[in-house]
Amino acid sequence: MSYSICWPLGVFSDVKRTTREVEGNHPVWNETLIWHLWNHPLQKDSFLQITLRDMGSVKKERFIGMATVLLKPLVKKPRQILFVNDLTLLNHSMMPTECTVTLQAALMTYKDIEKIGDEDLLAITAQEVAKQKLMFPSTTVHKALSPKPQHFQVRVQVFEARQLMGNDIKPVVKVVIGGHQHHSRIKMGNNPFFNEIFFQNFYEAPMKFFDEIILIQVRKAKTGSRGDGGTWRLVSHGPSASPGHTLLRKWLGLCQPNERNSGVRGYLKVTICALGVGDQAPVDQKLIYRVDDTDTRIFKSSVVPISIAYLQFFIYCAEDLHLKKHYSVSPMLEVELIGEKVTKARPSGQAPTAPLTCPLQLPCLSSYIKFRVLDCPRNRCNDEIGTVSLSLNQISSTGAEIEGMYSGFLPCFGPSFLTLHGGKKAPFRMKEEDPNIPNIVKDGLAYRGRVFLELITHIKSRQEAKMKDLSLDVISVEHQNRQKYGLCVIFLSCTMMPDFKDLIQFEVSIGHYGNKMDLSYKPLVSTTQYSPAIYDGNIYHYVPWYNTKPVVAVTSFWEDVGFRMNCLNLLQFTRDRLKANLDTLKSMRNPRDPALLPQWEKLLRELVEDCKRPLPCMTSQPKATDLDKNRWKLRRLLLQELAQKAKQAPPRDMVATAEGWLYRLNAVLPEPQMNLPDVMIWLMAREQRAAYAQVPAHSILFSPHGAQHSGRFCGKTQTLFLQYPEGEGEKDTLPAQLRVCMWLGNVTDSRDLELLRQGEVVVYAETYENQAKFKDQWGQQFLQHRPNFSDVTGHKALPKEDFREPPGWHWAGPWTVEPQRRLLLDTDINKSQVLEEVYENQRRDAMGAWVPAAIPNTDVNGEPVEAREIVKCPQGWHVKQTWAVELNHAVDNEGWEYGVGIPPSGLPQVWNSVEKTYYSRRRRRWARVRYRDHGQLSHEQETLSFLQLDEAGWEYGVFGSKFHLNPEPQSRFRRRCWHRRLAPNKVKGIAPIFLLEGSLVKPQRADMVSSTRRLDRIMSSRRAPPGITQTPSLPFIYCVFNKPHYYQLFCYIYQARNLMSSHVQTFQGPFIRLVFLNHSQCTQTLKSSTAPTWAQTLIFQHLLLYENPQDTRESPPCVVLELWQRDPQGNETLWGRSIWQPVVWLDAQDRILPPMRWHPLVKGLEDEEGEILASCELILETEVLGEGLPMLSVPWKNGIYILPKSIQPTLRKMAIEMLVWGLRNMKQVRSPQLLVECWEESLQTEPIRDFQTNPNFTQSALLLTLYMPTEETFALPLVLKVVDNQDFGQETVVGQANVHSLQPYFCDPWAEDYVPPRPPSMTLSPFIFQLLGYLYEKFWFKSSKDEYDQEVDWWSKLFWATGDAPQTLKYKYKDYHTLKVYDCELEAVPAFQGLQDFCQTFKLYQEWPRLDSPVVGEFKGQFRVYPFPENPEAPKPPRQFPLWPKKEDFPQQCLVRVYIVRAFHLQPQDFNGLCDPYVILKLGQTMLGNRDKYQPNTLDPIFGVMFELSCTIPLEKDLEIQLYDFDLFSPDDMIGTTVIDLEDRLLSGFGARCGLSKSYCQSGPFRWRDQMPPSLLLEHHAKRKGLPPPLFSPEGDSVYYNGKKFELQSFELKPPRARFLGSKKERLALYLLHTQGLVPEHVETRTLYSDSQPGIDQGKVQMWVDIFPKKLGPPGPPVNIGPRKPKRWLFGLEKDTQKTDVHYRSLTGEGIFNWRFIFTLDYLAAEHVCVLSEKDYIWSLDPTVTKFPARLIIQVWDNNIISTDDFIGVLELDLSDMPLPAPHARLCSVRMLEADPKWPHFLQHKHSSLFKMKNVAGWWPCQVLDGGKWRLSGKVKMTLEILTEKEALIKAAGRGQSEPNQYPTLHPPLRTHTLFMWFRSPIGKFIRVFWRRYRFRIIAAAIILLIGLLLFNFIYSAPNYLAMSWIKPELRLNAPIQIYANIINAPNASSTNSSNLTTPHSKTQNSHLLPQFQRN
Repeated sequence: MSYSICWPLGVFSDVKRTTREVEGNHPVWNETLIWHLWNHPLQKDSFLQITLRDMGSVKKERFIGMATVLLKPLVKKPRQILFVNDLTLLNHSMMPTECTVTLQAALMTYKDIEKIGDEDLLAITAQEVAKQKLMFPSTTVHKALSPKPQHFQVRVQVFEARQLMGNDIKPVVKVVIGGHQHHSRIKMGNNPFFNEIFFQNFYEAPMKFFDEIILIQVRKAKTGSRGDGGTWRLVSHGPSASPGHTLLRKWLGLCQPNERNSGVRGYLKVTICALGVGDQAPVDQKLIYRVDDTDTRIFKSSVVPISIAYLQFFIYCAEDLHLKKHYSVSPMLEVELIGEKVTKARPSGQAPTAPLTCPLQLPCLSSYIKFRVLDCPRNRCNDEIGTVSLSLNQISSTGAEIEGMYSGFLPCFGPSFLTLHGGKKAPFRMKEEDPNIPNIVKDGLAYRGRVFLELITHIKSRQEAKMKDLSLDVISVEHQNRQKYGLCVIFLSCTMMPDFKDLIQFEVSIGHYGNKMDLSYKPLVSTTQYSPAIYDGNIYHYVPWYNTKPVVAVTSFWEDVGFRMNCLNLLQFTRDRLKANLDTLKSMRNPRDPALLPQWEKLLRELVEDCKRPLPCMTSQPKATDLDKNRWKLRRLLLQELAQKAKQAPPRDMVATAEGWLYRLNAVLPEPQMNLPDVMIWLMAREQRAAYAQVPAHSILFSPHGAQHSGRFCGKTQTLFLQYPEGEGEKDTLPAQLRVCMWLGNVTDSRDLELLRQGEVVVYAETYENQAKFKDQWGQQFLQHRPNFSDVTGHKALPKEDFREPPGWHWAGPWTVEPQRRLLLDTDINKSQVLEEVYENQRRDAMGAWVPAAIPNTDVNGEPVEAREIVKCPQGWHVKQTWAVELNHAVDNEGWEYGVGIPPSGLPQVWNSVEKTYYSRRRRRWARVRYRDHGQLSHEQETLSFLQLDEAGWEYGVFGSKFHLNPEPQSRFRRRCWHRRLAPNKVKGIAPIFLLEGSLVKPQRADMVSSTRRLDRIMSSRRAPPGITQTPSLPFIYCVFNKPHYYQLFCYIYQARNLMSSHVQTFQGPFIRLVFLNHSQCTQTLKSSTAPTWAQTLIFQHLLLYENPQDTRESPPCVVLELWQRDPQGNETLWGRSIWQPVVWLDAQDRILPPMRWHPLVKGLEDEEGEILASCELILETEVLGEGLPMLSVPWKNGIYILPKSIQPTLRKMAIEMLVWGLRNMKQVRSPQLLVECWEESLQTEPIRDFQTNPNFTQSALLLTLYMPTEETFALPLVLKVVDNQDFGQETVVGQANVHSLQPYFCDPWAEDYVPPRPPSMTLSPFIFQLLGYLYEKFWFKSSKDEYDQEVDWWSKLFWATGDAPQTLKYKYKDYHTLKVYDCELEAVPAFQGLQDFCQTFKLYQEWPRLDSPVVGEFKGQFRVYPFPENPEAPKPPRQFPLWPKKEDFPQQCLVRVYIVRAFHLQPQDFNGLCDPYVILKLGQTMLGNRDKYQPNTLDPIFGVMFELSCTIPLEKDLEIQLYDFDLFSPDDMIGTTVIDLEDRLLSGFGARCGLSKSYCQSGPFRWRDQMPPSLLLEHHAKRKGLPPPLFSPEGDSVYYNGKKFELQSFELKPPRARFLGSKKERLALYLLHTQGLVPEHVETRTLYSDSQPGIDQGKVQMWVDIFPKKLGPPGPPVNIGPRKPKRWLFGLEKDTQKTDVHYRSLTGEGIFNWRFIFTLDYLAAEHVCVLSEKDYIWSLDPTVTKFPARLIIQVWDNNIISTDDFIGVLELDLSDMPLPAPHARLCSVRMLEADPKWPHFLQHKHSSLFKMKNVAGWWPCQVLDGGKWRLSGKVKMTLEILTEKEALIKAAGRGQSEPNQYPTLHPPLRTHTLFMWFRSPIGKFIRVFWRRYRFRIIAAAIILLIGLLLFNFIYSAPNYLAMSWIKPELRLNAPIQIYANIINAPNASSTNSSNLTTPHSKTQNSHLLPQFQRN
């Protein structure tokens, strides 16, 4: 009977089970956790451990409490339920806490579980099984995967195959992991055993890694053709994901890939796991082969389908396909599914082609369908036009989204358009707010066209599916059904830009509309005016738009999808409100926050309100597709379900519940049939696209049905953060922060378009008039190759007289000169100081003297500038020092640098500091610094005053460079800007800006067109720069704001935390830079810390915003908090950003101080790297409150604004008591001491004078009292610094650690049962020491063998623990000798608290960290935090750590024994996929191990070695176990290493130095290992716990311990039967020790790691360590763990194939051989496997040891002389579990070989082991595969005998019939020659050949023939009888009656006549009597 145990939460049998996370102080889980006991009953000493942790803190779990429940009541009464109410949890010190837990436990069989639901095959709870529906990938949304590349490892272990279909097959397994192939060895038979493991390492992004495919195939080795196979894919989330990404010992069903409906063709047992950094590989303790393995549950392969679906793609047409300018394409559509390119088709604009059909298995392996359009001229597909991916999650449903009877729907799509993208790709994204933007790498950013298609799914194949005639529909979609859309974008601000040297502009496009690079489409007003990037006074730049905001208007034509977008926007509105409320809920970290419950109620109320809002009905919509209707139904059901759940949701587990609702909403939110492309905003610099922002079209789409049906940003201000395309731009930099207001909709809905509440829209036509200077005269005739009229960049533009007004507009005035002062702004206008430079140039004349050059004064690029003598200081600036020569670079003493002038410029390309005679040029740099005057106007006001100047005039400069207002000597060109305003006509029904289409060029006369074109071609070829395409002249649109509004911004910044990863703990010079629009400020710079606390307020005064205050309150600008660090050299590095919107107050009287919240810090585009506690508020300055600056009073202290008192933390006096034990692994220190800092208080220890001999502190405890914040939100870390005292009093910080949270160390100092931690006692009295030495000599070294030697060994104990001991080998005393096998490190067992119960280990890092080697040492200590009375007269709480005068027991001399048992799943190091591992131990300067004792060619070595070494703890405390791979020539490779802290084990109160044995055995292989007997151990344990010593009775059968009396009888119901178990006293003491939670005798499993793959599991090693302090006396004898050696037997090997002779011409099917097969093998009975050691190849250095089951394969063949032999049948026997033979041939049947018999147990055929029976004889069946089924093909009679090696030497025998022919003697069989026997006795031969073989068939044929004859006779006679019955001939019967009378009346007649007359009479009489008889 198999058992299971159910529990709500906890750890049982070292197997962890966790519940979900629940919020609140009174969490309720209502979960059932299951532990499988399999075939092992529950033990009496079994217990369950419960650990409660707080998962709320980021990246750190906080321990709350733990408890242990004994399961002994369930053993006594297994059918009852164990109720545990209000179980008190204990803290780290084993002291009770105020936390309690209530739970129930039950012992259940699988029959009980089946009543609940079938057990899940992936070890998840039974209730989750019903929710798992396998059809397509689940749409459940989980946490987004990180985009950073990481290390991964995939392991596939193939155990064995069973029931493979085929005759005479030699299978081989092919495993393909992400494109990397692996093959197993070739085996033979239908049930091959492989036992091979394959590894594959990856370093890539998780989202790419989890799309890799694992393909497992079983092939036939002979022909090389593929046989049975199954395909597997790694799944990262969703209901089909396996826990831990692992399939452990699962049977895979195999099928033919090309014949998927043929059913399962065999089974393959595998273990598959995918490991990431920090993941632990599953520990499989079972043997590789088990005879009694009955767990044959099948994990179905994705290739073994539940059903087959057929996808039909109807490709109708494509549009806008273009790849290059003026280049026609030949498109080819390629469809990719499941990683394979399955179909191709040519889309065309005319008649549709035939549909594409491809099969798809359910459940589907792939999660998307990818479409790729290629350009294939002449059938050569080289260029990719565009791609698009269609997610199957979005076009189908499994039904799992709804908790009910919803069954989902199959994939369907369209008919609809799919948008193609190509070109530059987007980088990896941060977490997307909009789930419609997939969190994967985009297909591309450039619009490349659309494809119109339809997808239909059929369950049954339709080979003759006809194409729908939708050509007319396509035409209507393309022409009639399309509507004109208008897109309007107002650019409000552009800030946080890098230094763009060139003018920039923005381009807005939707599809190809608005793309200025593509001139094949109608030109639109899609770009802004060019603008410079101005320095903002800090580090960023901004665009100085101020009150004149640029506007773009783009018109386009698309299909009407308003009905679809209305539904999507309603869902988006619901999702946004839920997420906003959830974010507010998450930011409330304090469960006692009074705003918590109101916020939860608000969330529920708004969710119910939103879910009850009906979605637009799709069933009545004529344009709706099948997908629209299916998704509408799905969404409607989900909203109804969420509304119902929100009504019933209790106020607990709030965040988890709301997150679940949000995930489900996100799952149904994406819309695959979008039709409208996304809106792209490109930042243009130098006519190139530099950065972009992507806006989904539905988010700004207007709907006439109301605001909730419109997009969430339609007509609203939103903030966009531009990004660089992939591979461009600097890392961790943002191109710009853009604030825009966007509107998209049908132009018929734009009549009353008003995006903002204020602002006037103006439209201008613009052109620049150019002039050149020649001989001090200006004119257009001197321009030469420059145009007379141009745009701002110098390209040719229209003259003023050639402009025409667009339709719907008219000119509102004449042309006027309006200089664009925005372009003339000094980019350094906001700088406080500017460096000016002038280069003085000279040339060498003919005489060799240096004279002034032709252009004596230039800049660094050689452009002419004014002479330094005449350079004037601009107004508002001043100069402190005059011009000076720069001498700080490679120049000579006078500042000159020299070079050779190169024509045509005459400037050298390389400058040198040494003068040469051939140098012809030299220059030197003059520099000065000018400083800004501190006037009354701010920088921003000066900029505004410059922009508002009314002077009109020329701009001077050079084309391609910057122009200025004032002429300069080198100015050769000038220009002025002409503007002419346009006004709209009175147009009804449409916004006028959407009429601005096309160019403003006047139409030309026909006779002038050709000449003009020729002239344009000539001028363009001469004037246009290469690569520049002349764009048409278009107007510019602006939104002018006349009334500015002023605000004040207050930002309250308190603290940042969780800033660094675990390997770096210090943060250098942190400060915060707050950026708000084009303003920024910095906080003070702090010292190095991981949790810097500023407690500072930043105030921005008189901020200028032009939008209406109502618009600002709805969509305020974002506040950007940047965390920077500054190193000692002054270099600044950005660490992360936090972005959120401030609280806006339009009336300061209604203001409430915003509470501070934790906001995430994001580094670049990657994951969160910390969080910051801050809040911001934006207050409108009014006339009443605008006088005071700042308007609000903020405290001022030490030169900074501090936090207001209302939000400052409340302080309370606390005591931090520290146990300071010592420092470890500190290198190059002399006299270190510990400095503790917290808040503003510090404390330090005395220096360690003799650190090299004793690294412990002389003091034992420190006490630090200080005032700390009472709220955990404001808690500060505890900083530990190690200061080294060097010569001459110099002190240096050599290490630092931070304790982030002190919450786990809070305690109650007045607890009565508190026991302070004490170090273990390492000394004994001399009497006890001598007594132990006597016992050691008397008992431990017995030389006589005992009863144990021949029965069991230590490996038996191991297999008893793992449950793999063979059932045939039973040992009656095994319950006295058990050990514990942990599947993890001993430190990872929760019950032992990491073995840091006495003191914890804190890693020390450098003060200025380096990433390559951050760890510099360790500090060992412990903390306790508790309140301290502020009143000095109040009683002080007792000390938690006692003051020890000396630590005399340390350092301690110890003897260490390290037992290395075995390793498994090691990382392969050789080319053959194996390695040659050996063990090296390092402890201090000691190294043990021998590389010659390596285990060749294995990944699972069995070492069985013990190392013994002496050490001094703590000087030598880190034991390092290294595994190396032996290489003959190259250096050995390290496989992995693990480190054990021996000091923690020695100091731990759990007795980890030597595991506690189950029994105190004094003899045999299970002897007591410890130095002290159990009674002495119990005494030491009581002393350490502060208890009186135990008092034993004189008889030793009772003891008084811890205030209670314990008797031996309560532990031993009967006296033990085993011998040598010690006295009663020792047994009783041992029983008590086992109840104290000490470490038992164990084997731990440690994970190996390597520096080449940090954090990746490199394998496991099983071992244990015993530590024996030498002061406690001699230890017990070492344990013999030497590997078992196999026993020599005689029987089958696979490669040793033997054959009998041929029995020719067997006519009866019988063959007589009398043949002997002899096989030699090594059999390991403990594991039921054979051991074979042989070399793989001739050149192999070492043999490979393989283990395989003992299987005998007997094949029967028919020998043919000419043709190939025919296969008759096969018999395969597992000799460890073989069916017993039949005594007679007639009793032999195929049922004997059935793997899963259907008969009852008592009717099943019996099995046994040959190794147990030794000899067996009888009949076995042979079978053959015929028509996919096995049938009987013959029977074999044979005798099987197994002999040991000694017996085989005594009973020698030869193979076949060769000598020695004995035991038994085999004579040649008597075989008759049948060639002429047919002629001699054919009847006998017939009987011999046919009768014996076909007698049953002959008899059956004879019976059938007889029955046929009878039936024929009946059919033949039936008509006559029926005729006689129907006709009734009575008249013919009278004559005989008359004759009969005559005969009677004539007595004298003769006898002859009488005889002649009698016969007919009798006949007639007889014929007559029959009918009469019938009538009567």
